[in-house]
Amino acid sequence: MTLLHIAADTDPAEVRLHTTDPDTIAAELRSRGIVFDRWPAQPVTAEIAADDILARYRDRIDDLNADGRYRHIDLARLHPDDTDPQWPDLARAAREKFLSEHRHAEDEVRFFVSGRGCFYLHLEPEVVAVVCEGGDLVSVPAGTRHWFDMGSRPDFVAIRFFEEADGWIGDFTGDPIARGFPTLDELVAA
Repeated sequence: MTLLHIAADTDPAEVRLHTTDPDTIAAELRSRGIVFDRWPAQPVTAEIAADDILARYRDRIDDLNADGRYRHIDLARLHPDDTDPQWPDLARAAREKFLSEHRHAEDEVRFFVSGRGCFYLHLEPEVVAVVCEGGDLVSVPAGTRHWFDMGSRPDFVAIRFFEEADGWIGDFTGDPIARGFPTLDELVAA
């Protein structure tokens, strides 16, 4: 379920909007300059190779990148592995890496093939949380302060679009704002 949760940036308890309505989500994000789209989701498993997943979406990728802006397109994937005793520590480390507010020098564009993740956009005077699931495309504009939560049990496949090879590197703000907001797990449980 795609979800939009908007709260005051000074008081996470001051919820201004909480909705799963796709039309409302698209309109609210568009009014804030956030690109949001839905593509038909295709089932994937952990065994399907990255190149095969990218090939399934080639037409959509080519349309999005018609101007050749994105020179680096790849796949990010995390799946729980209960057979690996190191999995909980690896998952926790991956999650914590992006839970602090940061920004990027270029747009952060993601298409969720499967699974779920939440982008928290700090757009003063509010924080706009967008829970994305399979079929959701979101583009966070360059310079937007944000953080990302992949949940306590990360499980997603996402196509990433970059202009530069180092486009994913974050400039961390040092602002502790993320600690005061509900996590992905809390948002979807509400």
